[in-house]
Amino acid sequence: MTVRLVVLGALALLGQVVLLRECEVASYGSELVLVLGLGFWLAGTAAGALAAHAARRAGHRAIAAGLLALGVAIPAGVALARGSRRLFGGVTGADLPFGLQLATLGLCLLPAALLGGLLFPWMARRFTAAGRGSAARAYALESAGGLAGGLLATALPALGVQNWAMALVCGGGACAAAASRSRGRAGLVLPAAGVVVALALLATSPTLDRAMTRANHPRLLATRDTPYGRVTVTGSLGQVVVFESDALAYESQTFAAEEFVHLAAAQRGSVRRVLVLGGAAQGLVPQVLRLGRVAVTDVELDPAMLRLVLPHLPAAERGALADPRVRVVFADPRRFLARPGHYDLVLSGMPEPSSGRANRFFTREFFADCAARLAPGGVLALRLRGAENLWTPALTRRAAGIHRALREVFPSVVVLPGATNLLLASRAPLPREPAAPAARLAARLPDARIATPAYARYLYTNDRFAETARRLARDRARANRDARPACYQATMVLWLSRYVPRLAALDLPELGARDLVRAPTAWAGAAALLLLLALARRGAVLRRALYAAAAGFAGMLAESVLLLHYQTRSGVLYQDLGVLLTAFMGGLALGAWALDRLGGARGPRPGAARLVPAA
Repeated sequence: MTVRLVVLGALALLGQVVLLRECEVASYGSELVLVLGLGFWLAGTAAGALAAHAARRAGHRAIAAGLLALGVAIPAGVALARGSRRLFGGVTGADLPFGLQLATLGLCLLPAALLGGLLFPWMARRFTAAGRGSAARAYALESAGGLAGGLLATALPALGVQNWAMALVCGGGACAAAASRSRGRAGLVLPAAGVVVALALLATSPTLDRAMTRANHPRLLATRDTPYGRVTVTGSLGQVVVFESDALAYESQTFAAEEFVHLAAAQRGSVRRVLVLGGAAQGLVPQVLRLGRVAVTDVELDPAMLRLVLPHLPAAERGALADPRVRVVFADPRRFLARPGHYDLVLSGMPEPSSGRANRFFTREFFADCAARLAPGGVLALRLRGAENLWTPALTRRAAGIHRALREVFPSVVVLPGATNLLLASRAPLPREPAAPAARLAARLPDARIATPAYARYLYTNDRFAETARRLARDRARANRDARPACYQATMVLWLSRYVPRLAALDLPELGARDLVRAPTAWAGAAALLLLLALARRGAVLRRALYAAAAGFAGMLAESVLLLHYQTRSGVLYQDLGVLLTAFMGGLALGAWALDRLGGARGPRPGAARLVPAA
């Protein structure tokens, strides 16, 4: 039973990470789904533990059956997450209704979580009944297995193992654990068959992986899990489209790259050194080379993504990256900006701040790093999705937080509005009239498709130019910073407004510590908590339940906050989710070990037996 406890912990944590990753991709890369998913997982584990309490006696056959079911539940959850949009009749490229999103999360996560919560008490009781140790020691063994599972969840992707293959590893491992103590031929047939099926599926996992991905991307060319998410490349009739965690990242045969690069370059009379951050797969480098005698440094965050996308890019874009004027560097742009060097133009091609991973490239600290690398009169340019006519409060709040962060670093900031806003910043004055940019576009780009002098005059002289500047200046949003990602609240509201559109019209205030102290709801919550604590003093059972609930609530809250904080700081939560959950499991294992040692040294305390599962 000792081995089974360790294996159960490893499978539970590895399976949890695998399923959470799939749910994140199914929700277009939103980390908020991870928080909801953790809640579902804990609820399922609690339900399984309650079921185990109701059925106190469980033999080897019941445990083996539970392990077999766990081996099926994890791969089935992955398949369900990938097919949920087709199963529930979703529109291509759109989110499912919020109720169906929650149903998908529940169907993917709850079966495996429930089985994990059911199996541990059964195994722990048999472990203690056999005299091999206490319940705390059994929990420590299961947590130690969780440590191994978390390390596997991080190490396997680094070795190139895809998420679907890891789900099959979980399935095979659960079937092997079920067979480990089975007696007789009858008890070995199903576990052995499960291992054989898992191995057969594992051998064909690349084909199955592509087939499941093709359900959402019929024109699939390539797909791969990287440390930052799942990259998928599709193509049709010469056009190439790149998705990151199923969210659109880039499409060829558009005017977006020309508009971005040349409107930014038109802010300066001379451009010789250009730094491009994340533009290789967006067609930015070929447009920069059209400026003539330039030296281009292209910094790419995700080398695995570029290796996957590069063979499918148009020939002109592949040739541009091989041009002797271009130097491609694989590094985190935040770290690269700490290196020496100065540039006339910095083009940030990082995805918009719809997630904690991308938000770190729209903060005051990032802008300060960019400013340090700009030559005198140099220009920083970035894009932010907006709206042609109607700006909702949440959309305004997000744009204003980024605009204010720019204003704290650069004396001159100009926004050229549109469906996608172009934000320009410099320490030198920027043109606010179209004459100079239009003249430079005419001289540099006579064959422009969209970045024409007429288009520049339109951007600077239409009503939106002045109205957008006034709207951003008067909004009370705080500057977006690393330590205080002010855009995150607006991002959450924008995400939730996909399911409840009226939320987009709410003008929610940004709460600080003083605001929370003055809020009536905060005082009401504190009063309710004090009342509950007073009532809990009357009964030992209620008091212990309250202690357990408070510990669980605090643990879940701390875990969620730390996960989101890690994502905003490093951006690799997709890869390191296993390590972070492993750290929590390590703390739980050490706590259980310490409790076991304390109990062994001092003997059981009154009432402690009620907290230990019955054998």
